[in-house]
Amino acid sequence: MKKIVISAVAAGVMFLIAQFVFSIQHATLIALIAFLVVLWTNEGLPLGVVSLLPILLFPAFGMLDVKSTTINYSNPTIFLFLGGFMIAIATQKTNLHKYISNKLLTIFPSTPRGMIFSLAFTGALLSSVLSNSTTALLLIPIAIFLTENIRLKARLALAIAYGCSIGGIITPIGTPPNLILLGFMQQHALEPIAFIQWIFLTAPLALLMLLIIPFLLSLGLNDITLDKEVQMREKLLPAQKRLLYILGALVVLLLVNSKIEPYYSGLGLSETGILLGFGLLMFAPKVGFLEWDDAKNIPYEIIFLFGAGFSIAAAFSKTGLAAEVANYLLALTNLPVLVLILMVAALITFTTEITSNTALISIALPIIYSLGQVADVNMTLILMVATICASYAFMLPIATPPNAIAMSSGAVKVKEMAKIGFFINLLAIVAVTFVALVYWQYFV
Repeated sequence: MKKIVISAVAAGVMFLIAQFVFSIQHATLIALIAFLVVLWTNEGLPLGVVSLLPILLFPAFGMLDVKSTTINYSNPTIFLFLGGFMIAIATQKTNLHKYISNKLLTIFPSTPRGMIFSLAFTGALLSSVLSNSTTALLLIPIAIFLTENIRLKARLALAIAYGCSIGGIITPIGTPPNLILLGFMQQHALEPIAFIQWIFLTAPLALLMLLIIPFLLSLGLNDITLDKEVQMREKLLPAQKRLLYILGALVVLLLVNSKIEPYYSGLGLSETGILLGFGLLMFAPKVGFLEWDDAKNIPYEIIFLFGAGFSIAAAFSKTGLAAEVANYLLALTNLPVLVLILMVAALITFTTEITSNTALISIALPIIYSLGQVADVNMTLILMVATICASYAFMLPIATPPNAIAMSSGAVKVKEMAKIGFFINLLAIVAVTFVALVYWQYFV
């Protein structure tokens, strides 16, 4: 109860402060969002319960009616992610993720630097198709097993956490902010980013980060030796082979379906339909791997969280709060594009350190969209910069689930994560800005 009271007090304080700058309606919306964000953060109520509160609060305070709120909980993007969850559960049930991890871990030398690179790359690749929190939970025990040296153990845990965050941006289903962006673009009739196009855009950035960050984490560890070697002699089981074939077919279909303007228009199939269809295929007798009881493992609270995020974005737009906040940021529109992108990247990166990246991007996208309407900048470009930076927060445990999982292992101290993460945040801001201006702007 104490945490709920704290959330209510925080909302009241935000209302008192906001009413000096905004209208009563906008100050009320800011207070409601503060209430939700603090509850998400302090876990005063279960995540799924907090995520359903907009259905009660927004109509009650006149932000949106019930229909306009609940429709966000059936956004097509949610069903794309639902299909991805089903595939992820099948991957875990067959232990295919362990086989992939084992193979990847044998690519690099058995040295501190080699293991740091290995765990970071493994975390990144698995997080591109699995939940980054699930991937971190699977890999952290490996890091703890490899050494008794406290310093090395901390770096290995950070390599996993950072690798999972880096890899989450590679595919649209890798992390919630990606899907929130796609849903937001659909809401505002922006040209959607196809699944394969997204990978082509984000893979170079992820690779750049995966080459630099593990190297930085491995500095000063040359005098440390690993206590154990990882033994990798597993062979693919029949069920794992079958799932690999299905996943291969999924990738091929996504490739064939993707548009490559102006040369190829694709098949015109809905990517939501494709992902959901393959997810449902996981339940087919003698083909799939799941039974209905396995559906209990689907994190429905995350699906509700998506709905809450889309509802917040809709309320920001419907009430005009996004446009009003953007007006206060109009001074930025006269800045060169380079400086504007840098400032957006820095603002999102450091703001998401103190709140859920999902909640933050839900709030930020309508504001960035309104800003982009008056600035001379590619709208999709600036929205994508904000979305990627919401996942690239490396300082504090609360910023991303992998950070929290690394901290919960006991191998990492907050002070160490903050110290290392601050410099990696700066690196991420520069890297995202560089890739956006040198690469993305020509393809979005």
